[in-house]
Amino acid sequence: MLPLRVFAIWFLLAVLAIANGTVRVKLLQPRVGDAAAHVMASLIFIAVIAVVAGLFARWMAPSLSAGALWAVGTTWLVATVLFEFGFGHWVMGHPWSRLLADYDLTRGRVWSLVLVATLVLPVVMGRLRLRG
Repeated sequence: MLPLRVFAIWFLLAVLAIANGTVRVKLLQPRVGDAAAHVMASLIFIAVIAVVAGLFARWMAPSLSAGALWAVGTTWLVATVLFEFGFGHWVMGHPWSRLLADYDLTRGRVWSLVLVATLVLPVVMGRLRLRG
C-alpha cells in the first residue's frame, strides 16, 4: 500500500508543478522576466514540496524508518526527472539541450534545488514529525 501512496502523492506534486509552471509563464514572466520568474517559481515550488512532504509525514512518517523516508524522496526524485525529461522531450517536443539548461546554476537556473528538495524534504519533514 505504501508504494501506491508514495506515487499518488508524487502525482499530486506533478500536477502542482504543472500549475506552478503555468503561473510562472502566464503571470510571473510577463512582469519580472524569465530569469526572475524561474527563480521565484522554483522557490515557490520548494515551499509547495515542503507543505506536501509535511502532510505526507503527518500521515505516514510515524510508521516509516529514516531509510524508508529516503526511499520516498528517491522515488519522488526519480519520478520527477523521468517525467520532466519524458514529458518535456516526447510530449512538449523540447530538445534535450533546453531541458538540461534548467540545471545550469552558472546561468541562474536553480531547478536543481527543486530536485534536491524533492529528495530531502520527505526525510526532513518525517524527522521533524517524529520529534514533534
